[in-house]
Amino acid sequence: MTGAVTSTIPHEGTRSGDLRAFLAMSRRAVVGFFRQPSNWVVGTAFPLLITAVSASAFSRSTSLQGFPDTDSFLQFLMAGTILQGTLFGSITASTDLALDIEKGFMDRLLASPVSRTVILISRLAGAAAFGAGLTVFYIVVFRLFGAKVEGGLGGMAVMVVLSTVMAIGVGGYGAAVGLRTGSAEAVGNSFPLIFILLFISSAFFPVETMSGTYQAMAQANPVSFVIDASRYQVLEGFSLAEAATGFAVAIGFAAIMIALALVQLRRRLEDHS
Repeated sequence: MTGAVTSTIPHEGTRSGDLRAFLAMSRRAVVGFFRQPSNWVVGTAFPLLITAVSASAFSRSTSLQGFPDTDSFLQFLMAGTILQGTLFGSITASTDLALDIEKGFMDRLLASPVSRTVILISRLAGAAAFGAGLTVFYIVVFRLFGAKVEGGLGGMAVMVVLSTVMAIGVGGYGAAVGLRTGSAEAVGNSFPLIFILLFISSAFFPVETMSGTYQAMAQANPVSFVIDASRYQVLEGFSLAEAATGFAVAIGFAAIMIALALVQLRRRLEDHS
């Protein structure tokens, strides 16, 4: 795969050349990611396991004061489960960039006239494809067990876009760590930060049922805004207005993480110049 991709990268620094390089390297990122089951099996199965246990243990929680109107706790969990799987899988996808550095493939790319931005952005394609595909898969699974999306196809589309943008953001974060350290192990070890952000959010219980410091942290957590925007499509119905805040947070997060990764890429270039 590596040789096939490098042979298709053009040797002229033009926009058309960068586009061809972007398409070739994006294909490599997506195919390479899905060819390694270890990249996505755990990120797919683990959230479903947590959801199954939680839906059984906390099924009566829907009667608590402040809990939103929902058909079941399983339906309530759908949005949080989707984002959980997206975040887990996306950080794993980021390890491929660090592996490129460890194996020397990144040096070959940097020796070519291809835009440095293209090299980085194309590497996020695997995370984006995983985020979109996983969302569709989870919606189908939840539907099979009786949980539906009240927003219909429009609501599902909102959920897919939100997950994809967040996957790109987490991929950018992982890329920044990989470029800084040049170590796939370091990228994997950064996973606990994502784990903490997820569990101090509204992923598993509504903020209205929390109290004290935990509630304040969940309310301020950017992840909560994205989950709540997606959850509205599940519980209430399709609404772009309700999704606007979630889109703004997801896009802002992705932009910041990509910018951080670009800074680390520039530093790596300077260190090796």
